[in-house]
Amino acid sequence: TVSGSLVNAVKQTGAVGGALTGAISEVVRGAIQGASEVGSDLGSTAKGAVLGVLRGTKEVGGEAIDTIGTTAGALVKETAEVGGDLAAVAKGTVEGAIEGAKDVGVSAEDAASAAATGALKAAGAISTTAVDQVRNALTGTISGVKVVLKEPFKGDE
Repeated sequence: TVSGSLVNAVKQTGAVGGALTGAISEVVRGAIQGASEVGSDLGSTAKGAVLGVLRGTKEVGGEAIDTIGTTAGALVKETAEVGGDLAAVAKGTVEGAIEGAKDVGVSAEDAASAAATGALKAAGAISTTAVDQVRNALTGTISGVKVVLKEPFKGDE
């Protein structure tokens, strides 16, 4: 459901950049809040969200790597707002990025790195505890892919 909603949101905007970022943020907010209210697994919700955004981005010809990072950041931010499990959501975003990478013509490693970096950057805007949770969840190998975390610069945190 989350994946399909995001595919439709991306296709309906027919845009990239700011319009796409706004659409992603709105749908991600609703998905995370809804999943949280009914007690669903937020990690699976995050994975579905990334897959939906990637599929939608492919259909409108957007930049997949930037979109992955934006989506990961929005998912972490919204999860923090509902008091959800940041580690599970961060891992779900990376799993979704890895699974959807081939469909949009990017390497699984680049997709995983973009998701991890977006999640880590968003966590940096929340708290040092959030950064630690996300970093710990994403250190190592996920779905057979070595995740490379690109730490945000001090000015970005």
